[in-house]
Amino acid sequence: MKKITLFLVFIGMMALQSCEVTEVYDNTDIGPRTEVFEVTTSFNSNNNYNSLVEFNPPIYSSDSVLVYHLYDTVNGQDIWKLMPQTYYFNDGGALDFNFDYSRFNVNIFLSANFNLNTLPSSWTQNQTFRIVILPDGFAKTINKNNIDSVMSALKVGKSEVKKIDL
Repeated sequence: MKKITLFLVFIGMMALQSCEVTEVYDNTDIGPRTEVFEVTTSFNSNNNYNSLVEFNPPIYSSDSVLVYHLYDTVNGQDIWKLMPQTYYFNDGGALDFNFDYSRFNVNIFLSANFNLNTLPSSWTQNQTFRIVILPDGFAKTINKNNIDSVMSALKVGKSEVKKIDL
């Protein structure tokens, strides 16, 4: 009886050791997935001052996401600000452009310490964002505050930025 029990324990241990959890990767990709998306959207009370951008296909769980807000254009040069970004007004108001993300989407949203319905349309209408997918490891090695440095490190040119229509 002891030999049968020992044999069953051995088989059980072998079965448990062979279990593993892995993420499925597409083997047709050469190198890490590096993508930059550009989206222009408007915020209002109807969309609860947020905009959802879906990833198709989903990103890897090890990837990171950066979002930049097109703040201004000076002498033909775009001024991008890394989010989250807080803008302060003379009356003490503070407006936050922020985001959260999962493997499946990024949600860009506004929040403030005042009623968002009182915001001028220059802050809510036709706002442009760049969404950068960073492969595992890149987030630690690049200057994330400068979108040009990020795109250069990822070897993504301006012509490779994918426009998304919402």
